[in-house]
Amino acid sequence: ATEDARSPRTHRQPPPHRLHRPHQLNRTHRRYAGRTPLRPARPLLPSPLRPPRRPCLHRREPGGPAAVGHVRGERGGDDRGSARLVRPRRGRHGHRPGGDGGDRALDRPSGGPPRPGPRRGAGHGLRGAGQPGAVGVRTLRAPDWTLFAAYAATATTPNTGGMSRARWAHLLRGDPAALHTANSFEQAADELCFMLGPVLAAFLTGTFFPEAGTLTGAVLLLTGTLLFTAQRATEPPAGGGSTGRAPLRAPGMPAQLAVCLALGAVFGAMEVVTVAFADDRGHRSAAGVALGLQAAGSCLAGLVYGALRPGGPAARRLPWCVAAMTALMTLPLLAAALTGSMLALSGALLVAGTATAPTMVTNMALVQQRTPAGRLNEGMTLAVTGLLGGIACGSATGGWVVEHLSPTAGYGVPVTAAAVALVISVARRTG
Repeated sequence: ATEDARSPRTHRQPPPHRLHRPHQLNRTHRRYAGRTPLRPARPLLPSPLRPPRRPCLHRREPGGPAAVGHVRGERGGDDRGSARLVRPRRGRHGHRPGGDGGDRALDRPSGGPPRPGPRRGAGHGLRGAGQPGAVGVRTLRAPDWTLFAAYAATATTPNTGGMSRARWAHLLRGDPAALHTANSFEQAADELCFMLGPVLAAFLTGTFFPEAGTLTGAVLLLTGTLLFTAQRATEPPAGGGSTGRAPLRAPGMPAQLAVCLALGAVFGAMEVVTVAFADDRGHRSAAGVALGLQAAGSCLAGLVYGALRPGGPAARRLPWCVAAMTALMTLPLLAAALTGSMLALSGALLVAGTATAPTMVTNMALVQQRTPAGRLNEGMTLAVTGLLGGIACGSATGGWVVEHLSPTAGYGVPVTAAAVALVISVARRTG
C-alpha cells in the first residue's frame, strides 16, 4: 500500500543509463511498470536525420594552415611546416609533396611580376603583387581542395630576393668585388631567414592559436614589400618599354636556368626527405634542428665566401662549386645509410650546407652577367623562378621516393639533382 501511495513525481527513478541496457529491460519494466520517468532515456543510436558533423581541416589539424612558414616565401619554411603536419594526420609523405608540391610546380614558376618591374619600376609591380599574395597566404584553410586552390593566389607573391640583387647590381656596377660581397650577404641573409622563419612560425602557432603563424607571415610579407618599395633611391631606372634581347633568349641563359632548376630540386628534396627520415626514426622534432644546421653551414660559408676575393670569372668557378656541392650531398646519404642516426645526419647536413652559399652566389653572379642591360629585374626573377620550380619538383620527387622506397633512399634525389646541375654547367662551359 505504501508503495502504491507514492507519487510518481517524487518516486526515485533509476538512472537514465540503466533504462536502455538490454539485459536490464525486463527487470526495469516489472519494477517501474506504469510510472513515467522524469526525463526520457537517450536513444541507443543517433538520429539518421542528423549525421555527425565532419570537422574542418583547420580544426582537425593543429596549425594546418598556420605552420607553413611564409616568413620567407622563397624556400622551404613552408615546405617543412606542411610536410611535418600532413604526415601525422594523413599517414603518408606523398600527399603533401606530391600534391601540394605539384601544385607549386604550376603556380610558383608563374609567380612574381617580371615585366612591370623593369617597365614601370619595381615599386609598381611589387605593391600590386604583395597584397593578393598576402591574401592568398591567409586563405590556406579547410577543406583540403581549397589548399590547392589558394596556392594560385600565392603565385602573385613578389620576388623581392631577385629584385634586391638587381638593385645591388645597379648600385655596384663596375665594381665586381663589391658586388660579390653584396651577393654573398644576400645569400647569408636568406639562409638566416630560412633558419628563423619556421622556428618563429612554430612558436606562434603553439603559443597563441593555429592561424598565428600564417597571419604573422602574411603581415611580414606585406610590410616588408611596402618597406622595400619605399626605397626609391636604390631602384634601377624604369624603362618605357623592352630594351635589349629578352633574358630567356640571351646566350647561355637557358642552360643557366636549367642549372637553377636542378639546384632548386636539391633544396626541395633535402627538406622533405629529412623530415621523413626524422619521422621514421621517431624524432620528428629533430628535423627542424637538422635542417637548421644545414642553413647555418650555408650562412657561415656565405659570410666567409663574401670576405674572400675568388679569382677567375664566374663561368669558370660555377662548375667547381657545383662539383663540391655534389660531393658533399653524398654525406647525408652515407650518414643515413650507414648509421641511421639523427646526430650523424645533422653533422652531415652541417658540412653539406657549406657548399650551398658559394654555389648560389656564383650562380646569381653569372645570371647578372648574362642578363641584357635594362632587363636585370626580369632576368633575376627568371632565375629565382627556376629555383622555386626546382624546389617544387624536388619536393614532389623526394616525397614519392620516400613513400614508395624508403627515407634513406630519398637522399639519393638531391645527389642526383646536384649531379644533373654539374653536368649542365660543365657542358655549357665546354660547349
